[in-house]
Amino acid sequence: ADFDAKKKRKVAEIYRALNSDPVDVAVLRRMAISEGGLLTDEIRCKVWPKLLSVNTDDLPPLPGKELREDSKDYQQVLLDVRRSLRRFPPGMPDDQREGLQEELIDIILHVLKRNPQLHYYQGYHDIVVTFLLVVGGRLATALVEKLSTHHLRDFMDPTMDNTKHILNYLMPIIDQVNPEVHGFMKSAEVGTIFALSWLITWFGHVLSDFRHVVRLYDFFLACHPLMPIYFAAVIVLHREQEVLDCECDMASVHHLLSQIPQDLPYESLISKAGDLFVQFPPSKLTKEAAQAERTAASTFKDFELASVQQRPDTVLRQRFRERLRGEERPRGEERTKSILTKPRTNRFVKLAVMGLTVALGAAALAVVKSALEWAPKFELQIFP
Repeated sequence: ADFDAKKKRKVAEIYRALNSDPVDVAVLRRMAISEGGLLTDEIRCKVWPKLLSVNTDDLPPLPGKELREDSKDYQQVLLDVRRSLRRFPPGMPDDQREGLQEELIDIILHVLKRNPQLHYYQGYHDIVVTFLLVVGGRLATALVEKLSTHHLRDFMDPTMDNTKHILNYLMPIIDQVNPEVHGFMKSAEVGTIFALSWLITWFGHVLSDFRHVVRLYDFFLACHPLMPIYFAAVIVLHREQEVLDCECDMASVHHLLSQIPQDLPYESLISKAGDLFVQFPPSKLTKEAAQAERTAASTFKDFELASVQQRPDTVLRQRFRERLRGEERPRGEERTKSILTKPRTNRFVKLAVMGLTVALGAAALAVVKSALEWAPKFELQIFP
């Protein structure tokens, strides 16, 4: 009864935010992050476009099949989509599934055709199918295009040069929380390749329960684009004892970590990922990630063999350039540091005034704030 009452209150709050003028996106972000996420696909159809700043009154027509003839990616997309049977609900009639797979191909080719700067990578279809199943083909096309030119933009570069860069944030996060696990993983020389498919599919490829996938999508859509790497870190930290009990060699640790458990305590891990983002924002980890990159030559062949194409979030590149400029001009570094830390201090002051605990939502609100700081860039064509 208590659960039902909480759910009803949350639904009411979501619809109040949707019906306000203008739409209260900050509340929608908080609802997407907080326990249970957005609750139903019906609500997701209304809220996901708001989180991505997509105008649902001006949706593109459904893509047609004419793109298949002249697309260099068609054969690869076709192969990947044919292998995606398990991404559809069990028991779905074959003809319905086959129809959705055809739509999936057309959506992917449509986005690539309209955005020639984007390059398809294996795993991209795992993200697109999630949107197709939740919101339908026409809305999925618009949402995926916005997502591909923003959150996923850097995964869709022709090279994998920055793949290492985003994954190199994983170990510094782990080190901040649990130096013992970090040291063990370093000794095993396991690298971060085990988390590659998690990151580039937003965990859609590795989780078997669709409810868990869409819950994570609620979370990621409401947050800073780098949140998936924080969530990857909390999964590793959650498995601390398993990791430390493992044989300390690359093959054993890689095998253990790449087999992601399906019974994870998702709500708890989401809360912890939000906490870690507040405590250790990307700006604090840039130096460690850059150092890891310089010593990660041994894993580069692994990335080449993985055959994926991605670039990490543009925010990382911007901050890396800021850091390099700061090293040349110490005063600039101090100025950058004050800019990065000041809002966080204000954030905690506001949270303290509101009387919220970190575990019950303060971190979520801080994450919302960071997402809102980033989100207005949607309207500015600042991405390459």
